Amino acid sequence: MSVNLATMLREGTKKSHTMAENVGFVKCFLKGVVEKKSYRKLVTSLYFVYSAMEEEMERLKDHPVLSKIYFPELNRKQSLEQDLHFYYGANWREQAKNTQAGKAYVARIREIAQTEPELLVAHCYTRYLGDLSGGQILKKISQRAMNLTDGEGTAFYEFEGIADEKAFKNNYRAAMDELPIDQATAEKIVDEANAAFGKNMELFQELEGNLVKAIGVMLFNTLTRRRTRGSTELATAE
Repeated sequence: MSVNLATMLREGTKKSHTMAENVGFVKCFLKGVVEKKSYRKLVTSLYFVYSAMEEEMERLKDHPVLSKIYFPELNRKQSLEQDLHFYYGANWREQAKNTQAGKAYVARIREIAQTEPELLVAHCYTRYLGDLSGGQILKKISQRAMNLTDGEGTAFYEFEGIADEKAFKNNYRAAMDELPIDQATAEKIVDEANAAFGKNMELFQELEGNLVKAIGVMLFNTLTRRRTRGSTELATAE
């Protein structure tokens, strides 16, 4: 039995999607207010999330449901490792530590992989289709905001194994619609997708304080330089 899961997910997560886009960190990001320390913390959390998700998908690649959406070309772990090397340096593994929200996200992925593996569909949908849909826009914003040259610190947004992202998304949605699940399971997957959006929001909210602090420091330094310059000019005039 197949259900129209792709449509159910799109319609059933609209509110969560809008809420996630309105978290302060995301709103700042979309407006081009991005700062390297906060961004690398996001990359760090995503590294642990994708590592867990991809390890479980690899382990369950022959599962009757998950096998239908098992596409290794979507994997982000390796690209995130490249970005972490860029932001932290060669010893990034010693420096990159997961946050509380990131740990909770990983724990949820590990839990359902053991108890209700089909719910991983929700997490794959929430992360991968979002990455494919807005990746290039976010890449350009990141490059512009952090003065990055092409190919530096934005490997996460590059899907080298996917030539046509639009066509791939269409094929992915078609695969979801053909999953051997019933209506009740589909509804549980939608619920889990909303929970996944919640986990992502917690990651973003955790970063808000860091971003606000960083912006405050930058503003303070700017004002201090202006005052210092003004005092110097005044002293010169006198």
